[in-house]
Amino acid sequence: MRERNKLLVILGVFLFFYLVPLGGSRIQGALLEGFQMLQDYARLHVLLCLVPAFFIAGAIQNFISKEAVLKYFGPKSNKALAYSVASVSGAILAVCSCTVLPMFMGIYYAGAGLGVATTFLYSGPAINVLAILMTGRVLGLELGAARAIGAVIFSVIIGLLMAFIFMKSERQRAESQAGFNLEATKGGRRLWQNILYFAAMILALIFLTWGKPKEPIGFYNAVYSVHWYLAGASLLGLALMLWRWFNRQEMKDWVASTWTFAKQIMPLLFGGVFVAGFLLGRPGLNAGIIPDSAISGLVGGNSLWSNFFASVSGALMYFATLTEIPILQGLLGSGMGKGPALALLLSGPALSLPSMIVITRTIGPKRAFTYILLVVVLSTFVGLIYGTLA
Repeated sequence: MRERNKLLVILGVFLFFYLVPLGGSRIQGALLEGFQMLQDYARLHVLLCLVPAFFIAGAIQNFISKEAVLKYFGPKSNKALAYSVASVSGAILAVCSCTVLPMFMGIYYAGAGLGVATTFLYSGPAINVLAILMTGRVLGLELGAARAIGAVIFSVIIGLLMAFIFMKSERQRAESQAGFNLEATKGGRRLWQNILYFAAMILALIFLTWGKPKEPIGFYNAVYSVHWYLAGASLLGLALMLWRWFNRQEMKDWVASTWTFAKQIMPLLFGGVFVAGFLLGRPGLNAGIIPDSAISGLVGGNSLWSNFFASVSGALMYFATLTEIPILQGLLGSGMGKGPALALLLSGPALSLPSMIVITRTIGPKRAFTYILLVVVLSTFVGLIYGTLA
């Protein structure tokens, strides 16, 4: 299977360079757009978003015991508690579809059930309080409320469906992890010390990525004005904890785990971002191989096809946090229906071509395809229902 995949990759690269008319201005522009989107991604998202997320994922693997993850988030955990925590995580993290991936991998590899892990995977980028408030302010209160309610419910439904569909394999996975001492601790630190340690990293990630709202929202503007100081205070607190509570070997192991996640994810993300830029271009610039007019012309009205197309388009595009709102504002002004707009809002922030590649590598093609299909299909039908009622 692995050799066949290598052959398909080689064949795909060969056919691309053999058949694609690279002399055409549209092709050249799309190639340049792919590199520019990759540069934007490297400048805006790697150092402040991905790198902290890699360190959090490495910390999960090293300093949270597998037994604790199994107890609270494993297949045999308290479902109400596990899904509740996973479903509201986005309200705290406010990350994009790519930044959430290292943390998703960390909790899944540590033993979290597939349902809980995919609930977290969807909710992380989808339930972003600032994005939901901006949606309501810019695109209308109805659409903002529909996005908020839909995203929370979606995250739980998708997780439950994933757990149900793969119940047999999840049961086998749980049995292979049985026999752990659920009261075991890792690293000899007390619970409150581990809570403070992870809180410092999560706060640093939140404040490092805190963007300035384009519309005046008091609390968010106030935090933005001091977000560098808050991020610095979080990092300083983290440094003091590492100095007082961790030994040299633990920190070496942490860095090693962080590097493992980085080398697994970064090449896939960079390749996916480039392909997304080549196909669709940076949002709003109409420079990809697929013109914006071809997309906007297919999302008018409220047909099943227009909602499905909007959901698929959103799933393929890469949206940095909040960038989906001005894009939709332009599309709505060009005749996009309200139903397709919601469909794109529910699928777009939670998925992207780069994230699909990493998800497939993490949980396997069958599970990844099922997760992607659930997001697209549910977004399509909710968009269709909303468009009919709106």
